[in-house]
Amino acid sequence: MAYTVSQSPHFKNSATTQRIMLDVIIALIPALIASVLIFGFFPLVVAIVSIASAVFSEWFYNFITKKPQTTSDLSAVVTGLLLALNLPPVVPLYIPVIGSIFAIMVVKMLFGGLGKNFANPAITARIFVMLAWTAAMTTWIKPIDLSDGANLFSYFGMSNYDGLTSATPLAIIKSEGSVASINLLDLFLGTTGGSAGEVSALALLIGGVYLIVRRVIDYKIPLIYILTVGFLTSLIELDIAYFLPSILSGGLMLGAIFMATDYSTSPNGFWGVIVYALGLGILTVLIRKFSNMPEGVSFAILIMNIVTPLIDKYIYPRPFGAVRKKLNFKKNKEVKAE
Repeated sequence: MAYTVSQSPHFKNSATTQRIMLDVIIALIPALIASVLIFGFFPLVVAIVSIASAVFSEWFYNFITKKPQTTSDLSAVVTGLLLALNLPPVVPLYIPVIGSIFAIMVVKMLFGGLGKNFANPAITARIFVMLAWTAAMTTWIKPIDLSDGANLFSYFGMSNYDGLTSATPLAIIKSEGSVASINLLDLFLGTTGGSAGEVSALALLIGGVYLIVRRVIDYKIPLIYILTVGFLTSLIELDIAYFLPSILSGGLMLGAIFMATDYSTSPNGFWGVIVYALGLGILTVLIRKFSNMPEGVSFAILIMNIVTPLIDKYIYPRPFGAVRKKLNFKKNKEVKAE
């Protein structure tokens, strides 16, 4: 009998990696369209540059290492698009180029390619470029006001955005210590400052519903993650009014739906998924509340990606008929549970 051995992700149905990645791309299109309608065509240029850099990086790595080409599985396209949507609407174009190269070559290919990366490539690349170019990565542009004579090309060719900068909703909440000035409709539609693809909760929810209907992602991860952030934030602030602003603002929706659900960096098994999602929510709230940064999604996902192998090792379903064991740390040996 012959067995086929392959790397993760493993699918138990007829879906292929290419089909899964195509579904993710389709689900991200509403967020990309929203970013263009809100901030103009510059985010589209950033997305094209980021995707092209990611695909070329994977092709070039496979070429120089003489490995089979894998760009047709579309995973590099997903990484490039996710990275672009995690960037400010207007950034120097070398940032998505370098970010995509880092995501593909360092985080993905050096660890063995798709399914062997230790963390989500796009979120890791976002952290890398944010630490390397903090000023550019924290300059948020106001949405374009078409009624004021502006057009979707308004941000092209500009060198000074000082008069057009805008604080993100989370930064406003943190500085004011209140949600009184936050407009929930603006958060839902996306007419606020923030990364190109994170501002419109409506667009991200449309993509999330599509992925759930297509059974591409496990709904438990984004649902538990988002609810944990909302309830825990309200509990810490002792005010339920913080619930909706905390889940509609920042990169929570984008991270929870599209990056925390990455097959190769999220746990297997029911309880593993629960622990993983709860950990994401707790870390996000703690970073948002007690660090100097108003946002914590990126670091929370990276940390839990690293912890995922431990979750899979120690939190797993018991095989039918197996005797459950527990660790006796006092005696430093395994004993059978009675």
